Amino acid sequence: MRYYASIDLVTNPQDWQPPTTPGPARPRYGEYVPRGVPLGTAAGASDRSATGGVGDPLFSVGPPEWTPPPKPGLIPLRPLGFGTLLGAPFQVLRRNPKATFGSALLVQAAVTLVSLVVVGLVTVLALNRVASAPIDERDAVEAGANLTMVLSAVVPVALSVIAAALLQGVIVVEVARATLGEKLRLAALWRAAGRRLWTLVLWTVLLGLALLLAIALVAGVVVALVLLGQVWLPLAVIVGILGVLAILGAWSWVYTRTSLVPSLIVLERLTIGDAVRRSWFLTTGYFWRTLGVQLLVAVIVNLVAQVVTTPLSILFGMAVVLVDPNGAFDAYIPSWILFVLIMFVSLVLGAVAAVVQSAATVLIYLDLRMRKEGLDLDLQHFVESAQAGRNDLPDPYLHATLPGANTAPGSPGA
Repeated sequence: MRYYASIDLVTNPQDWQPPTTPGPARPRYGEYVPRGVPLGTAAGASDRSATGGVGDPLFSVGPPEWTPPPKPGLIPLRPLGFGTLLGAPFQVLRRNPKATFGSALLVQAAVTLVSLVVVGLVTVLALNRVASAPIDERDAVEAGANLTMVLSAVVPVALSVIAAALLQGVIVVEVARATLGEKLRLAALWRAAGRRLWTLVLWTVLLGLALLLAIALVAGVVVALVLLGQVWLPLAVIVGILGVLAILGAWSWVYTRTSLVPSLIVLERLTIGDAVRRSWFLTTGYFWRTLGVQLLVAVIVNLVAQVVTTPLSILFGMAVVLVDPNGAFDAYIPSWILFVLIMFVSLVLGAVAAVVQSAATVLIYLDLRMRKEGLDLDLQHFVESAQAGRNDLPDPYLHATLPGANTAPGSPGA
């Protein structure tokens, strides 16, 4: 029966087209086209020919014709596989290196330079003051110098928090727009990320304070047990070990469940509370997948960094010995050269790691929204409309509603 049906469809002049004439348009990704229905014809049409039509007994509806998902830019517009989640973050660097790697390198170089200048100058001045102080006042001057050096470290720490938040926002915008086939310049990325900078900074500070509070709590209990006497020393050791393990486990769980917050703050323009609730909703049922991708990307980046820096340090040490075997040069010259070289390599590798790890988290966010909310269909509609010449399209990433929101059809956000 299938043999005669295929002969009938081929010999039917209404269904057959010569190879020289262009055929009808292929169906879009996700569009259902039953087997036996010519491309370009509505699947439910009733005015088909008697032979090979819907009413023909030889006609059998098979699986829909498959078309590959569109890939306008960085990733295909469909739920992502594990391999794509691991490989796409490294493609972010190659696709737009000036905006991504350039941003990371500028940010990290600025933080390093400010740290060296501020902390270095304050340390030198404080030590000189201690050295020139009278002997009877040296203890007080030394205590003041130590306090000054500790306070000077607050400046680079604050700058590091702001720089990390800015870089996160830049990578979020870059990955989101690259998914749609857009390629923004560095200035445009910085402007887009700057609109949500202080919310990102606040979230980074809150996350860091939560970790410091947990560490301080465990350390306080251990110190209290030690002060009670040597009898409590074994218990202090046990509490310390269990406390560290508990902090690592709790931190991994909380960080994984809230790792999508920067993407939600930037792309969906949510407050911190709404972003935390929504990140918790999106990662529900995908905790181990999210944690696994983040850990594997971090391990790959760190292994590459070790592979680069370890041989470099060994070769440089051997080169110094070969060039100056008797130590004729001053001892500080090779040390400074090694310090500058290692710092430069660390800046480059740190910039790569920051971009790749941030991009991996954004891709996880996109994948979970595609799986749970059908974001891939919204992105496809946006790309198709943009290619058709429409310029008044709303941002496709803003069409989500918070989990649990009761929106009626036709209402905003429905």
